[in-house]
Order: sequence, then C-alpha cells, then structure tokens
Amino acid sequence: MKTLKLISTALIISSIIGCASCSTDDPIITPTIPVTTLSTNTAAADLGITSVPASLGSNYTSNFVNYTSVVTPNGGSIHIVAQNLITNEQIVRCRGILEHYLKDYPGSTYGADKSAIANKMADNGAVLTLLNGQDNGNNQVEVNGQPLYQNEIQVEGNSWYTNQNYEYRDAAYEEILHLVHDYGIGVDGPNSNPGGAPQFQSEIRATQQNALTNNLWGIGASDWITELTAENSLSQEYLASLIDSYYGLWGAWIEDGEPTSATHGMWGLYVAKTRVEITTEDTMGQDLLNNNFFHPYITYNARIDSDFNGTFSLKYNASIKYSHHSRYLKDITLLGANDTNVHVNELDNDITGNAGINTIVFDGDYSEYSVNITSEVTTVTDNTTNRDGSNKLRDVEKLQFNDQTIDL
Repeated sequence: MKTLKLISTALIISSIIGCASCSTDDPIITPTIPVTTLSTNTAAADLGITSVPASLGSNYTSNFVNYTSVVTPNGGSIHIVAQNLITNEQIVRCRGILEHYLKDYPGSTYGADKSAIANKMADNGAVLTLLNGQDNGNNQVEVNGQPLYQNEIQVEGNSWYTNQNYEYRDAAYEEILHLVHDYGIGVDGPNSNPGGAPQFQSEIRATQQNALTNNLWGIGASDWITELTAENSLSQEYLASLIDSYYGLWGAWIEDGEPTSATHGMWGLYVAKTRVEITTEDTMGQDLLNNNFFHPYITYNARIDSDFNGTFSLKYNASIKYSHHSRYLKDITLLGANDTNVHVNELDNDITGNAGINTIVFDGDYSEYSVNITSEVTTVTDNTTNRDGSNKLRDVEKLQFNDQTIDL
C-alpha cells in the first residue's frame, strides 16, 4: 500500500497485505518468532543491529527497540526500525532485500547506477517499520514509514518458508519494493515524493495501465482498484504483483490441496503466477523487466535458518515448494550446527557452511567438474553449461557427485 500513511491503517483487502484470512481475533505466530531485544541478544551488534537512535525522535524510540540502516552514496541513511517480536534474522533479511533492490545492475537501462534512487530515499526520509503481529488494526503506532509485519517476514529455511504457508505469506518483497518505489523511484501524480527515476516510473505507469485495461491485474477487485486510484497507488501495487511472481513467490500457492490457479498470482489478482507465465500472459510486464532495473536473481546472501534439517535446494524441483523461490538465490550461509546439505543451482553460488557436517550436492559425475581445493575456499566448476555453475565453497566438508562423494 502507499507508504505515506499512519501505520494504524486497517486492511482494505487483507490478502493483499499478506494474510489470507486476518481478523482482530487472529493469533500472532509466536512459536518460531521469539522475543528478541538488545539486552538478551549479544549477536545483534555483529549483525549491524543497534538500539534505535535518539535522532529519529521519541515516537520511534518509544515504539521500537532495534535498528539498522542502509547507508546511501550521499552519506544519508534509509532507516529500519523493529519492534521486540521481530527476530534479528528477520531484520537482516529485510535489510538484504532493500540492498538487493538498490544494488546496481550493470548494463540495465535504469539500474546501472541506482545512487540517485538511494539518495532520494534518504532525502525523502524513508523508514521501514517492522511491526509485531499482522495488519489487523491491533498494532497501532502513529509514525510515518512503510509498514511490514512480523507475520509477513519469512526467513529462508525456517518451517514457515519451507512449507510455503500462504495463510501468512512472505510479503517482504512487496512492502520493501513499495518503500523503494514511493521514496526512491518516485510516483507521478498526487500524494507522492519527488523521485530519482521519472522515466522508469513513466514506463511502470504505462505497463500498469495496460495491465488494468486488459484485465491482467486487479482481476475481480474493482473496489480495491477504486481505493488505489484515489490514493495514487496503482503503479506501486501492480509492480509489486509483477515482481512477486518474477521472484517465484506465488509458484507454490495452492488451496484445499489443489492449485488455486494454473496461472494467477497475488491471490488471483495478477494473471501470471511464475516468471515463465509472465512472458506469455503479460508481455508488457516482461518488457518492463527485460534488463531494466531488477536483477534476474537475488543478490543478498541468504542466511539459512539454524533449525533447517536435510538438504536445502537451490535447484528448482516441482516437488519442493519453496524451490519456486529459492531457485533465484545465489549466495547462502548456513546457520546453526545441523548437518545440512545444499543442492546447487546454475547461478555460480557462494556457499558458507555451518558448525555441522555440510555436503554440497551436484547433478553430474565427478569427471564432469573442475575442482580446486585450497585451505580457505574450494571452487567447483561444472564443465556442462547451464547446470551447476561455478561454486565457491567455505567451511563445507563433503562434495557429492552422482558417482562418488569426496571428503574435503
């Protein structure tokens, strides 16, 4: 939704915000989301998390306990504040997604140098507010910022992520994109900040208008579209729907044991469910994506939850629901001490192991790879193109090929 608002704003359509069936009686997920405060978590400083600085003002210091930021090229900051139920790993992931959107994309039309967008976000006072619970009206904090709720922030590898539970979906990519769009890219029309990429916004607007006119987006949600039109949020919400499908966040969506739609994403509001479907279902959306601004893979280092057991798959496998999204991860760090394996994809991965025994899984025979082992980094390069890529491995113990397993 629009970022220039009070966080007490209630749901217009609850599923758009990230909860399929929120109500004021809905429970807050607590078993896997414990309280984390600076006084009880000594690892916070190592992750770049501090207490909320007084310079943000008393509304922020009295309502939030943890803080991190992204420093912009002009020396400014894009602030991230978090309430006490938001875990450190949720905070780090949100910061990573923000950094991903702002990472330069060499050779792209509007993303080769994103400094103007990042600087504009700092100048416009961009704040990402991470709030306890969910957007059901119970957590009313009157500060300016882009809200993102506890029950909308998955962490790679935790049970919520691996099960792809859409009762509480992963809305972090959507809401953080809204922050970048409203405060950085800029939005044409009323109720908007000056932006750093007006030409890009012009293309986003034209693509959104085409999608709405041709019933590719906003499907069956006329009241919501009327609300978005009044607040000038059409282009932001369309772009978020496009990007969610582009990064695989709707590929596993099912209801009652059956695929809800063969093609639709974003609760059925957007015509394309996966990246492949965008190319045929929303050709102007595909043109907007083509080498314009968004990286084709995820650029932050994903920290795999310490409770994860088994083999974490970076390779797409239709039987592994989370791999619709993890297939676009490139670099990961395993946390904890479980004996965790990683099945690589084709994206030249950078993988750091944990305190357990870690095995990296490849799809070919040993003779089909070039292996260079040093004391610090093992590099494994697949000599077959578009299969397993070139992988830099740290703190891992085994390499598993089709025909043999090697101890490092």
